[in-house]
Formats: sequence, structure tokens, C-alpha cells
Amino acid sequence: MKVEQLYTGCLAEAAYYIESEGEAAVIDPLRETEPYIELAKRDNARIKYVFETHFHADFVSGHLDLAKKTGATIVYGPNAKPNFDAYVAKDGEEFKIGKVTIVALHTPGHTLESTTWLLKDEQGKPYAIFTGDTLFLGDVGRPDLAVTSNITQRDLAGMLYDSLRNKIMPLPDDVIVYPGHGAGSACGKKMSKDTWGYLGDQKKTNYALRPELTREQFIEEVLEGLVEPPAYFPKNAMLNKMGYDSIDEVRKRGMTPLSVRAFKAAWAEEKAVVIDARHEDEFARGYAPGSIFIGLHDNFAPWAGTLIPDLSKPILLITPKGKEEEAVTRLARVGHDNIIGYLEGGFEAWKAAGEPVETLDEIEPEAFAKMYEPGKVNLLDVRRISEYNAQHIEGAVNFPLDFIYKNLHQLDAGKKYYVHCAGGYRSVIACSIMKSEGIKDVVNIRGGFNALKEFDLPMTDYVEQNTEL
Repeated sequence: MKVEQLYTGCLAEAAYYIESEGEAAVIDPLRETEPYIELAKRDNARIKYVFETHFHADFVSGHLDLAKKTGATIVYGPNAKPNFDAYVAKDGEEFKIGKVTIVALHTPGHTLESTTWLLKDEQGKPYAIFTGDTLFLGDVGRPDLAVTSNITQRDLAGMLYDSLRNKIMPLPDDVIVYPGHGAGSACGKKMSKDTWGYLGDQKKTNYALRPELTREQFIEEVLEGLVEPPAYFPKNAMLNKMGYDSIDEVRKRGMTPLSVRAFKAAWAEEKAVVIDARHEDEFARGYAPGSIFIGLHDNFAPWAGTLIPDLSKPILLITPKGKEEEAVTRLARVGHDNIIGYLEGGFEAWKAAGEPVETLDEIEPEAFAKMYEPGKVNLLDVRRISEYNAQHIEGAVNFPLDFIYKNLHQLDAGKKYYVHCAGGYRSVIACSIMKSEGIKDVVNIRGGFNALKEFDLPMTDYVEQNTEL
């Protein structure tokens, strides 16, 4: 038996490959199919099943393409109603892969169809659970994504409590927990940076598994600190449920090289969003006016989904050389399939053609610290509200990047704004959006809050937060 975790840091997402005696299964695959097909080829194995823990909201799964290319059966748990050919398992139903067994444990709460897949080894002993967004290391899944007119988030939280107590906690302590996400995902609040652990350790350390926790206490604690999920979440969940274009077609469209002239024409005619995916330092030194920065080297796809929730919006790309396909693939992971091309030759071609170039004003943290006076400088802290509440510079206004388009109307285009995040990535995104929306007098503080803490600035006292959202 082989169990391999394929962890993708940009999405803080884990997919899994299981093989026994020439048969294999994949759990919660990302949209690109190559990694799983290559693993099966390496093992001379046939992918028999694609198991889904639920209809994912934070990424588009690869179940359809993988099943089409390998002949595998897509399997969901109870209550799932996919709009394509798939098998819906019963609670407790078993599936054989070589000499091992996978059992469906219906664990509703995060969503109604959420299912934990229990892996039993060759001797029939519980070996591991693939929990999706039901149980994380240090946390549990948020119960507010599947709310309907008849089901509230409190109802879902109560279901999650029952699922954990009745289906997962009775399992042996030495069972390995393989979660769907790790720290950095918006699907939970207090996730560990570890990507796997033992159930016994979770019973001791996970706040949501405390044995004395009543159902009502659990509901209150799980719901505390939740903020509105990214706007693209329900759209990704619908794509996963209803179906989507093959990633091969998405890549083919997106990998269209465009001359500067053709790029400009497409930008104007298609009313496209232009994403500049270079490093923030390169962007600040010069960029195409009206483009927005989302650097490929960081959480590129989640920010693209969050800031461009209209998945039908045409997108044009300016990328580092050789990174065009990576950018297209990562955008497709969050459902951005309408990528219509990239600037051939990158930003250097734009400059060489004599096109207009803007720069982003920046200030070093030490220089800012020397000139800052609360109340006399417009300082925007674009970190999440939990980061701001933990500690911030006195006089700074919290202006979370997550909701920047909703709040832009609060800004005055005639004023000057200094902007910071934690380290400098998000603040450059924010500055680029502000400038593209007509707020031109914007200054990015290099190094962000992490750098500013080293200088003598008036700060609030640090307060531990119970959420990363």
C-alpha cells in the first residue's frame, strides 16, 4: 500500500494518491491531471476511483478530466447530486483498491454531502482518514458555505459537531488524519502548518474536539470570528457540481501569445482585466497603466479569485518569462477559464514598443516611521481584520484587501494614502487597484507591518486572535 500527499502551497490544498496491487485511487485532485496520471504510470497501476470529500468551494477539482482520461469512477458521499456521471455512496459503503479498503463515513457539517474517507489496510485495520474540510489539524471546516433558505450556519455547525463525535472521534488514536487543507486556507480559522497528524493528538489539542465541549458551546466557538467567504467560493462549488471545460482547452486558449498591438486591442475590445504576475519589486519600478498586480510567487490563484469573482471576465496576462502556462493553470484552479492570452515578450516588450509606463511610489519603513504622526497621515492597513485586531499602528485604518472593491468609495481621490500589509505583497496589490480606480496619490510602505514593528511607532498592545480569517 502506498499513500502519497500532493500538497499545493498556493491553495494550501492537499490531494491524495493511494495504490495497492496495481489499483489506485485519487482523493480531491486539483484540476490538472498530469501528477496523478504520472504516479499511476510509475506504479504500473490503474486509477480505479476518484473520491471527492465534497463539492469544493475554494478550487475547481480535477475529477471530470481525470475520470475521462483514466476511466475511473467518480465517487461522492451521501446527499451529493452532481450534474454528471458519478457514483453516490451510502454511509458505510466499502470500496476495494487492491488489498485495501476505503469506507465512506458521511460527515455533514461543512456541507451536506461532506464525507470522510476511511482507509483500512491489508489486515482491515483503520489506517487513515481523508477528512476534506470536516476536520483539519487544529481546526474544523467553516459551516457557513452551504447555507440555504432552510438550513442556517448554526444548523450546519450542529451537524458538524455530531459528525465529529459520532464518526471520527470513536476511531483509534493511531489513525492518521489527512486533511484537505493546511494553514493559509480560507476554509478554516486556526489550521496548523502541519499537513498530517494523528487523531489522538487532535483529540488532545484541537479546540473543537475537547470532550467537555457541549453542542451549543461548539456551535458558538466554530462560528466565532468567521468573516464573509471570498465571493468566488460559491461559483467554484457550482462548477464542481455542474461541470466545467477541460483544462486542456483552458490552457490552449490562455497560451495565446499576443504582440503589444494585439494585446492592447484585446484589452480594449474585450474590456479585459490585465494581471501583472511579476514580483512586486518589478511591478513598482514600472507597469502598464490600468493593470493590477497579483504576483505569481505568492497566493496568486486565491487572490485572483477573491479580487476578480466574475469568472467569465476576460483576463490578459503579463508574466515573468516562461511562467505563462503556470499562470494559466493556477488561474484555472479557481475557475478563471476565460484567459484570452498573454503579452509576448512580457513587460520588456511593452517598454520597447514605447508604450506608457507608470511607477508605484514607495517608502522605506524607517523613513515612514520618522515622518508618521497619527491623525496627520492617511494610513491604510490592508491586512485581514484579525491581523489588524491583533496589533496595529495607532491611527491606521483597517482596509482589508479582501473587500477592497466594496470599500473603495470610502476613499477620497484627492487625498494621499500610505498603504501597508504584513510583508509587502498585498499592499502592492491594493495600491495597483487603487491607482487603476482613479486614486493616484498612493505610497506603498516596503516590508509592511513586519518591517514597521522594528521602529519606534505608536502601536496597540498585542492581543491573541482566535482566527486567521
